[in-house]
Amino acid sequence: NCTTIVEFVLLGLAESRHMEITLFLLLVIAYFLILLGNVSVISITLVNNFLQTPMYYFLRNFALLEIAFTSTFIPSTLYSLLTERKTISLPGCFLQMLFFYCLGTCTLFHMAVMSLDRYVAICHPLRYTAIMNSRFCLQLILSCWALTFLLMFPPTIMTIQLPFCGPNVMNHFYCDTSLLLQLSCADTGLIEELMFIILIIILPGTLIVTAVSYGCIIFTILHIPSSAGRRKAFSTCSAHLLVVTVFYSTSIYRYIRPAQRGGHDSDKVLSFFFSVLTQMLNPYIYSLRNRQVKQAL
Repeated sequence: NCTTIVEFVLLGLAESRHMEITLFLLLVIAYFLILLGNVSVISITLVNNFLQTPMYYFLRNFALLEIAFTSTFIPSTLYSLLTERKTISLPGCFLQMLFFYCLGTCTLFHMAVMSLDRYVAICHPLRYTAIMNSRFCLQLILSCWALTFLLMFPPTIMTIQLPFCGPNVMNHFYCDTSLLLQLSCADTGLIEELMFIILIIILPGTLIVTAVSYGCIIFTILHIPSSAGRRKAFSTCSAHLLVVTVFYSTSIYRYIRPAQRGGHDSDKVLSFFFSVLTQMLNPYIYSLRNRQVKQAL
């Protein structure tokens, strides 16, 4: 009943019309590549009998997640860039925030699960089939979703229930929780503390799992007798680690840096890196560079 505003204003990625058109074209290309890469991964792993393995099962689910995650904000951003309409309704903003953070969190858990899968495949190849059976793979996927909703729903619901009396302007291209909390008329200290604790659990937590898994993988690779085999394995791991480094470094700096008010242009740049750039690279780094996928294509 205290809400006096009916929409938020998202300032977007650019101020000048010329820059908006340029960014629109670049974002269209990026979104097309994201859709093309991930749809290709899903299609190939579904129809090819040789790709019915746990690794490609996880990659297929990861591709679905990426399509859903980027679709929560890229189409609306493109519409805003093209029409110069920068407003979003309260329900639309809340829904975008809910899906963005839930799908983004689930993506982090999936990346950790995929690193565990590669660890088992490379470090324990003889036990791989027994450990990564279909039931265990399904349990891992369901666990990712369960943890996501368990962690992200409470602060999101608390944020939605806050009163907003104005101002209603956010210097961003999607509805960001930290900026929404700044616009609320109520005390948001409890929600901010809860969000910080949850982000500490999610970001460094999944990063540790991923880093330890790849550390064990690299240690195993070093003991491969063939130099050609070592180069090939290092090539794959280095590409994966590049994506992981960009994704986590920008995410952690954006959300777990020393306390300061958000809304800076640098926040938008960091968000663009982990929400668009890495999502564009993921299908090509994780899947389409693979020899089996190339043969299937």
